[in-house]
Amino acid sequence: MIKKCLFPAAGYGTRFLPATKAMPKEMLPIVNKPLIQYGVEEALEAGLSEIAMVTGRGKRALEDHFDISYELEHQIQGSDKEKYLLGIRRLIDECSFSYTRQVEMKGLGHAILCGRPLIGDEPFAVVLADDLCLNLEGDGVLAQMIKLYNQFRCSIVAIQEVPAEETQKYGVIAGEMIRDDIYRVHSMVEKPKPEDAPSNLAIIGRYILTPDIFELIEQTEPGKGGEIQITDALMKQAQNGCVMAYKFKGQRFDCGGAEGYIEATNFCYEHLYKTGKAF
Repeated sequence: MIKKCLFPAAGYGTRFLPATKAMPKEMLPIVNKPLIQYGVEEALEAGLSEIAMVTGRGKRALEDHFDISYELEHQIQGSDKEKYLLGIRRLIDECSFSYTRQVEMKGLGHAILCGRPLIGDEPFAVVLADDLCLNLEGDGVLAQMIKLYNQFRCSIVAIQEVPAEETQKYGVIAGEMIRDDIYRVHSMVEKPKPEDAPSNLAIIGRYILTPDIFELIEQTEPGKGGEIQITDALMKQAQNGCVMAYKFKGQRFDCGGAEGYIEATNFCYEHLYKTGKAF
């Protein structure tokens, strides 16, 4: 069973400056709840209760959020405001949290490698919190992917179709269709120009990874932008064995930029906050 979920959360959040100058982008609120909390809730729903976070300088708010605030709780004790803390209290009670730091920003692959001491030699999930994924009609995206892992026992990446002109924002896969929502990956390209993209199937911020990925990352040379890309390591894994890509059920919002952030806020206000499901 997969029990651990890794959150790479050391990035600067430059697309949201100046808001992220002194606040982690993962703490940006979608209505009344920070992005990172949505991600941890998705992990717990999938049965992943051991939460590991790779943070950096200026990210202490992440640790403080998943901790008890005695003064605050004392002040609101017995009031109707206590209901707003029910969700975060559940996470604190049911999950364990561990933290390490990425000292230098060397890409997502390097951030995942920094989490190796927290993960050990076992399969694990990875969530990029600024990709907010919601499925109001069934299992969350990670829960869907865990079911697939139990079937295929290999690394799995979540994908979605994107407009051809947007491929340069993503890692893009090509592969053999196993069924209408599953592909066996043959190749991956990091942020290709539209004319060079092998498809319009883009990898988004949900992964299930087998532990051999750590050694493959160590063997990976810096790629585009001088960063160690997780797609390069996954490409080696696909050549050596098996990597599956999954077109998930649900909606994904890119909350690293203003447009996706506003869309996510409007959606969550309408479908979660107004119905009382946001707490």
